[in-house]
Amino acid sequence: MLDALLDTIIDSLKLLPFLLVTYLLMELLEHKAGKKTNKLIQKSGKFGPIIGAILGIVPQCGFSAAAANLYAGRIITMGSLIAIFLSTSDEMLPILISEAAPISLIIKILLIKLLIGMIAGILIDLIFKTKNKEKEEIHIHDICEDEHCHCDEDGILKSSIKHTLHIFAYIFIISFFINILISFIGEENIAHITTNIPVLGNIIASIIGLIPNCASSVVLTQLYLENVLPLGCLISGLLVNSGIGLLVLFKVNKNHKQNILILVSLFLIGVVSGTIIGLV
Repeated sequence: MLDALLDTIIDSLKLLPFLLVTYLLMELLEHKAGKKTNKLIQKSGKFGPIIGAILGIVPQCGFSAAAANLYAGRIITMGSLIAIFLSTSDEMLPILISEAAPISLIIKILLIKLLIGMIAGILIDLIFKTKNKEKEEIHIHDICEDEHCHCDEDGILKSSIKHTLHIFAYIFIISFFINILISFIGEENIAHITTNIPVLGNIIASIIGLIPNCASSVVLTQLYLENVLPLGCLISGLLVNSGIGLLVLFKVNKNHKQNILILVSLFLIGVVSGTIIGLV
């Protein structure tokens, strides 16, 4: 229990700067620039998946949370969000480096995640822009109304801090229960559950990757380094894994059909991509 609590505190505190900067950005866009800046950012959406996938490979757990908030405010597109989620590295890169993994392997994994993130993001934007020609506009004050935080009465900094602390508390509680669950199940038992059977191994790895916690990328990478997971299964799990990005998305984005669509898309992309890589 104590280890789970300490892990939760450390993981949650790492997210605070990302959450605060994100909400400050959204508040500035809403209060200072208004519709013109929002439209300018939205018009650059066709390049969003490319930029998002590149930024996503930076080894940190907070960018996916920031992206979820930006998508909830309709500042980035669904394709950009999925590109970020697919390429997000979380703790995978630091672990590979610390374990002295070959540089060629690290570059290979990063390039695979980057390319799949870009391609999937671009395709998703093309599909959903043709289906939804009338773009849905949501602003930061819509999120404020849903959370009943009366941000209109506060300044930019105060309202940003309110949003940050609100999401931080939500993440902390959920992450604590997840860490307890992982500690009870044990990484060794997860390794035994995961097999090298084609497709099934990719499905199990993707399910592990869906755990909304930075620890899931640690588990997957360690299992690969210990020769429990093949490369295809590792890619499946890492593609689906987006840290606590999905957790934040389900909290801040009130369109739950979109949230489920994003989750299912991530899962299918992870399983299919990992299976193909495993076969190749």
